Order: sequence, then C-alpha cells, then structure tokens
Amino acid sequence: MRRGVSVFVLGLLAIAAVVAGIVAPGGKASSEATTTVRVSASEFKYVLSKKAAPKGTVVFTLVNKGKLRHDFKIAGKKTALVAPGKSATLRVAIAKKGRLGYLCTVPGHAAAGMKGVFAAG
Repeated sequence: MRRGVSVFVLGLLAIAAVVAGIVAPGGKASSEATTTVRVSASEFKYVLSKKAAPKGTVVFTLVNKGKLRHDFKIAGKKTALVAPGKSATLRVAIAKKGRLGYLCTVPGHAAAGMKGVFAAG
C-alpha cells in the first residue's frame, strides 16, 4: 500500500514539474524560456505588453489596431505588412543580453514614432 501511494505522489510531482516548466516532458530540464509579447500597432506608435525578455525564444504577436498597414522589425527579422484589424507572429531567438531596436519599416512611420528598444537577456 505504501509503495502505491509513493508512486502516486511521485507521479503527481512529475506532472507538476512539467506544468511549471521546470522539466520538459522528455525528462530534460528546460534551459531556455519562451516569452510571448503582444505588440499593438496604431498611428504612429507601438505598445508592447512586455519591454524585456530573458534568453530564449520571444514570440512577438503584432496586432494592427490602426487604420494604415504596419509591420514590426526586430533583430533582423520582420513581419509582413499587416492590414488594419489583422495580426502576424514573429519568432526571435535571443542568445545573449543586449538591447534590440524595433521599428515599422513603412516609409515615414519610424520617424513619426513607431520605434523603440527591447531589452534582451
């Protein structure tokens, strides 16, 4: 009976570790985080849900709340032009600590304020 309870408790602890992200389902420790950042675009600004992320993968979701088309460029990658009311996703791998500039590449948009800096690592 004791052995059955011990196995049950160990199973619950293993499930809790997977849910908490401490251990990946394959039994390996999770060494890098995945961070999701919502980027709201409008004329002529971005609002990011987070201004920093640790090393790992950052998933930027651009949501265009404006009336013009916008894109989002960071770390040498960019989304396609996003129509009003639509969204796009961009995955960026962050390997080291630093500051990453971001901007809208539509001519004149960055100069009008659609730019900023994201803290990485």
